[in-house]
Amino acid sequence: METRLNAFKASPESITAMTKLEEYVRHCGLEFSLIELVKTRASQINGCAFCLHMHTSDARAAGESEARLYLLSAWRESTLYTPRERAALAWTEALTKLPDTGAPTKDYEQGVANFTEKEFVDLTLLIGAINVWNRISVGFRSLHPNETQSRQ
Repeated sequence: METRLNAFKASPESITAMTKLEEYVRHCGLEFSLIELVKTRASQINGCAFCLHMHTSDARAAGESEARLYLLSAWRESTLYTPRERAALAWTEALTKLPDTGAPTKDYEQGVANFTEKEFVDLTLLIGAINVWNRISVGFRSLHPNETQSRQ
């Protein structure tokens, strides 16, 4: 796979705007572990290797367990996630697959039961932001670091 173009060089103003949104989301008050789970789950759905590499690495560095990262794609069948995390993951899937889901009322209700209104809006912005990053990375074929080459 070859990179198509470097979005950071082609449109630095747009990347600066995305980076400002990212900074807001990172410091909005949502737990770092929750943020990384949401980013990883959306990136799994979107098939974004670059973002999966980044966010699983960041989660591990912050102390996230291997088991929770490995089981994330099957979170509904696992007992390793809190009710708050489960609500966030359901909302992540609903919004990432929006044309298929229509943002179901049950996922919305689970969200508002586990988050304040501000947190739920911030969670929604987080989900939107990672979906934009995924589209930039997948669309322009951003390459993740190659672990084999970095060990040589």
